[in-house]
Amino acid sequence: MIVATTPRFDLLRDAVAGEGYVFVRGAAMRPLLMDANPLTDLAAFIDSWNDLPVDTYMADGGRYRRRRHATYAASADAIVRQPHSPHYQSPEYNRLNGGVARWFAPIDSEIGEGPTMTAVLRFCRGLFGELAPYAARWTIEAHQFRIEARTDEPGQPTPEGIHRDGVDYVLVLLVGRHNITEGRTTVYADQRPLGSFTLTDPFDAALVDDHRVAHGVTAVEAIDPSTAAFRDVLVVTFRCRL
Repeated sequence: MIVATTPRFDLLRDAVAGEGYVFVRGAAMRPLLMDANPLTDLAAFIDSWNDLPVDTYMADGGRYRRRRHATYAASADAIVRQPHSPHYQSPEYNRLNGGVARWFAPIDSEIGEGPTMTAVLRFCRGLFGELAPYAARWTIEAHQFRIEARTDEPGQPTPEGIHRDGVDYVLVLLVGRHNITEGRTTVYADQRPLGSFTLTDPFDAALVDDHRVAHGVTAVEAIDPSTAAFRDVLVVTFRCRL
């Protein structure tokens, strides 16, 4: 397992280039984001996870997932939010919910174009741009997820199982977790596990080369079933446009 514990951009780049992924501790990730842009709206950014609608597209009938979505276009000079559009994955990449154009509620404009989201997108553009210097433009999708665990229904962060997302690079950033156990991520190459880790602290992150590795996350369960239990993450995907 590759774990980054110091805020070294070059170490993250080299880990993803070498192994296809890296798990970054929050203590290392936060200063890297702050270098990309001040996190002046961080409290509002975190609080926005309390206003995510239920994902009604779940083919397994589950109501354990809430989400919002936004799309951006990026070049070396700018990152620009695009008109709201559906999220689509082919069944090749999502056996459960693929093949459907899914219209999720948009990420609130103040959050989606605010300082913290801007920091995340700038950091990713810088890192993924060094990994793919041939990329002139990127299509970016950002997903706010809340996975809820209930007495009668554990929460499934990856209900489609071990998968790739059908993009070039992925960031999974933990925003917070409350009253849950599990949620362990395992990364695979050719169905062989490369490493496992659990996002436990705010800003814990996984950076993934989606062409080279797949990933899956175990279900989360409530510690105290009488109170709210959830896992909040931001998932950002980058697709290269030559």
